[in-house]
Amino acid sequence: MATPAINKNLSHHPIHYGNRYRLSNRKANENPTKLQILQVGIYLKMPPKIILLFSGKRKCGKDFITDQLKERLGDNCEIIKISMPIKSYWAKEMNLNLNDLLSDNSYKEQYRLDMINWSEKKRNENYGCFCEAACEEATDKPIWIVSDIRRKTDIKWFQETFGKLIRTIRLEADDNTREERGFKFKVGVDDADSECGLDNYEDWDLVINNGKGRKSVNEQIEMILRLIDSC
Repeated sequence: MATPAINKNLSHHPIHYGNRYRLSNRKANENPTKLQILQVGIYLKMPPKIILLFSGKRKCGKDFITDQLKERLGDNCEIIKISMPIKSYWAKEMNLNLNDLLSDNSYKEQYRLDMINWSEKKRNENYGCFCEAACEEATDKPIWIVSDIRRKTDIKWFQETFGKLIRTIRLEADDNTREERGFKFKVGVDDADSECGLDNYEDWDLVINNGKGRKSVNEQIEMILRLIDSC
């Protein structure tokens, strides 16, 4: 499959400063750094109170759990997908169905490897480009649920940008459970950094078993809610 030409706008994901930030706590003679601007709400008029970063391999149940969490939290939260700007661009350039690319079905698997290869090139230029692009579209909600953290550089970008607002959650599932959910190993996908980049990461705030012997969905959601309440 031919790789679409790189859109120059997507290469950099420029931030539109405009009048959207205030640095009321800085000294009058200080020039704001990029990090200061991001921390006080370049994306939002009011920054979120907490940002939950979810990670896990394919078919571990990330989308299901984050959807259930959103249902419990209602209008207090928003789900953010780092893959959204990737898939949006890919759908436009290749004339594909964006909703199907975003869903958990076989349609996106036809294009997954090409999207991974293309997005890796962009990350090598700017490791936070897709995190930044996804957050630019976020709305003013007290809780952000980032449902598809895949790399240490993803966590690094959020920690550098939002600091103590971040909480990290890892969903795990054994291979048999994942296979029952439709997982099939694919060379170039399941052995790539997009699936394995956080395998040896240990600094999780919460680890949830969503495979064999897992707790009920309600119990899993309660674990996450307790993490939110502890902040």
